[in-house]
Amino acid sequence: MNQNPVFRVVAKILFAPIIMFGLYVQFHGDFGPGGGFQAGVIIAAAFILHALIFGLQAGRQIISARVNLWMMVLGVTIYGAVGIVSMAKGGLFLDYTALTGTVGSCQHLVILAVAFGLALTVNRFILSLFHSLAGSV
Repeated sequence: MNQNPVFRVVAKILFAPIIMFGLYVQFHGDFGPGGGFQAGVIIAAAFILHALIFGLQAGRQIISARVNLWMMVLGVTIYGAVGIVSMAKGGLFLDYTALTGTVGSCQHLVILAVAFGLALTVNRFILSLFHSLAGSV
């Protein structure tokens, strides 16, 4: 597929809009359907499309395996840190009210932080899984 010019042009055109749609799902997730998991999978689909069209090696050159691992660790750390801080403030794990004081104040930012950590972790895990399985074939 990496020699077909139509596929290459379409993949280049669709790469950024797929990521933009994933970001839309990420930031709209606390107001409606969507959130971190869905955004992570959608953004991973853009990178998988790139790897399928331009080759597995070109897909691995975008983000190295080491950076991929550290981004996955960062996502888990963000998610866990919000939960631990809320427990330290006297609430339950991921109790947003314990972090912000009232139901309406700044919970939006805390929810975005949790969703971002989840999206980063899911995205990097899906890409790691894809590269592991595609490299073994």
